Amino acid sequence: MAGDSTPATGKILSSGSTEVEERRKWGVSASDVVSHFVTSGMSVAAATGITHPLDVLKVRLQMQLVGQRGPLVGMGRLSLQVVESEGLRSLYLGLVPALTRSVLYGGLRLGLYEPSKYLCELAFESTNILVKIASGAFSGAVATALTNPVEVLKVRLQMNTRSSVGPIHEMRRIASEEGVRALWKGVGPAMARAATLTASQLATYDESKQAVIKYTPLEEGFHLHLISSTIAGTVSTLMTAPMDMVKTRLMLQRESSCARMYRNGLHCAYQVLRSEGPSGLYKGGLAIFARLAPQTMITFVLCEKLRGLAGLKAI
Repeated sequence: MAGDSTPATGKILSSGSTEVEERRKWGVSASDVVSHFVTSGMSVAAATGITHPLDVLKVRLQMQLVGQRGPLVGMGRLSLQVVESEGLRSLYLGLVPALTRSVLYGGLRLGLYEPSKYLCELAFESTNILVKIASGAFSGAVATALTNPVEVLKVRLQMNTRSSVGPIHEMRRIASEEGVRALWKGVGPAMARAATLTASQLATYDESKQAVIKYTPLEEGFHLHLISSTIAGTVSTLMTAPMDMVKTRLMLQRESSCARMYRNGLHCAYQVLRSEGPSGLYKGGLAIFARLAPQTMITFVLCEKLRGLAGLKAI
């Protein structure tokens, strides 16, 4: 009878069975795992390479007037000052660790989202927004915990204009002078930021796609991916800017004597609010949006294209 189900497979025998069956048939072969990681890592690395100068400016803006209130230099003026005093190459400081982190972090962050969502669907038999948020938060936190040393290295190189040593030498210096634990400075706020970023970014992208498909004539393709990723980039920027600022301050404590007052993420946020005001938590906010919005668009549009070429279904 139409609509009946077979207990052995849980398969619905009506024509509406496709979606339920598709959810239960997520591929777990080694080739699928590799494809998920590679397509995600490549898309994030490409987006990082394009937007890296904005990341350098963001870090510089976040380190303005540490522990003080006062007029801040804007992103446009700061970019001119950096280029004039340090040269155009300074906008690409820390590019090697940034790309390395992008492949590892991006591959894990986006690559873990699908299997995490799949397991949640099996456990809770639901695909609602809470499942997507939980899956994104988990994948983002795990990816950051594993790649935090490369993030610390990237931020240190972006601020240290006097250093001419390579990434490997700089990492050895940090470990020898400050201890191996220094490579995990700021890991708490970094994990909170990554969990929030991934949850808001992926869940918003996922939900936006469904809403756009439902209420507009658009189908899977470039325009749908562009609109959905723009919405996701805006939401994730608003959600993560304060945590990004706290993460940067903690990772740069040894580089700035003024910043040594921070004991942990919560203490850092409290000190910034007390000494720099609420706007202090959003220092570099425009640079974060200018970087994160296009990075999100490039990442998702490219990732969807690569997934199609690899034979994977759309996110």
